[in-house]
Amino acid sequence: MAYQSENLSVLSYANGFTLWHYRTADAATAVDNAGYFNQAAKMLRVGDFIMLNAGLGTSPTHGMMVVVANASGIVDISNMVQFGVLNSD
Repeated sequence: MAYQSENLSVLSYANGFTLWHYRTADAATAVDNAGYFNQAAKMLRVGDFIMLNAGLGTSPTHGMMVVVANASGIVDISNMVQFGVLNSD
């Protein structure tokens, strides 16, 4: 799949910082590729955080990513720091 604008939502905004939420069936390893969020380049700023629910419907993972670059319409996101790992007990 690819980026879907309807799945990106603002959770909070203050002092030039935005906390976003994005949900997708795409794997987190696809979402963190440079260029995935290019269609949102006008909204995303370096330092913004994106809470991510990825792999929905197959192998869900959840975590946080940071916008690390946004220049000339090319957006790059950090690798996801995962939380909410499957509880094995």
